Amino acid sequence: MPAARIRALIDRSNGEAPVEPAPVPVVAVDANGADRGPAEVAAGANIAAAQGVRILLFGPAAQLGSAGPGIEVIDAPQSIAKEPNPAAAARSNPESSIVRAARAVAAGDADALVSAGATGAALAAALFNIKRDRGILRPALAATIPVPGAPVTLVDVGANTEVRPEHLVQFAFMGAALAQVVHGIDRPRIALLSVGEEASRGSPLTIDVHARLAALAGLNFVGNIEGHALVEGKADIVVTDGFTGNVALKVMEGVSSKMIALLRQTATSSTRAKAGGLLMAPALRAFRDEIHPELAGGAYLLGLRKLGVVGHGRFTSRGFAHAILLAARGVTGDVPGRTHDALERAGALRKSGGALSETANTVSAQ
Repeated sequence: MPAARIRALIDRSNGEAPVEPAPVPVVAVDANGADRGPAEVAAGANIAAAQGVRILLFGPAAQLGSAGPGIEVIDAPQSIAKEPNPAAAARSNPESSIVRAARAVAAGDADALVSAGATGAALAAALFNIKRDRGILRPALAATIPVPGAPVTLVDVGANTEVRPEHLVQFAFMGAALAQVVHGIDRPRIALLSVGEEASRGSPLTIDVHARLAALAGLNFVGNIEGHALVEGKADIVVTDGFTGNVALKVMEGVSSKMIALLRQTATSSTRAKAGGLLMAPALRAFRDEIHPELAGGAYLLGLRKLGVVGHGRFTSRGFAHAILLAARGVTGDVPGRTHDALERAGALRKSGGALSETANTVSAQ
């Protein structure tokens, strides 16, 4: 749903009291950390604001240029995007742009956080300020791969390099709720990334997780999926650890970028190719736009009390606009609340003692 249509329509026809317009989402954006500089993020913020999103833009005001309607610039020149220890940097630099943006979300001044910088800094700032939702073991990054006709979302893609089985169970429910809210899929297909389709194939971790997911009636679990099948439309959500997911995502982004470059190179390689390229230009542009990594807008940071989105440092203004609009859609669809409800119904939230409830935690590998 485009951000411009976020506001509720007013009933004009039957004399009833008018419906109050839905609140416009407010997104706190950290402008530091982008490869092209803060001005590129600011340009993306202007695009998103023109579509109906209010934005608090944190970064070096002198480099952000003129802010359009709907944008409030907060001068925050300090950046921790390149710090080697993100957790320590987030604690010791409370005036950095990402920490101030996260604080604005925690205080209720904004509904969601968008970061253009390093994933580690965004995750640390979010955990220290916005904090994990009640019952969540680990937050997870969920990134949608823009496969033409069959987009697939990977959970996790970098927040957790080492996981336990119960973490992946929660990731599955987080992904399912995300698919329902953002992508409009009523009963999303959940798969587990492994080295074979059989339940007995994979590491001890994936074998254990397969058994747990298969036993849960609340999930449409379709089994294991191999790496080559990620682009074949066999699943809507693919669950994995953050290390494997990040590698898979980066490989697919690299292949996508290389494919676009090769198409451009081939279409200009000779006079005949240029003539053919002119004829095919509209179709090639449409294909390029459909598979471009910027289309996805970044990765949702799930499992927090409020929503976060982590964009890619290589994004242009278009990509950052998509990231902000992605956050706005998640706020409008109440991704955090619906994720929590789905986990609670399934018994997949951590109890006060630290374990998951029986319905989600008693099944183990045979």
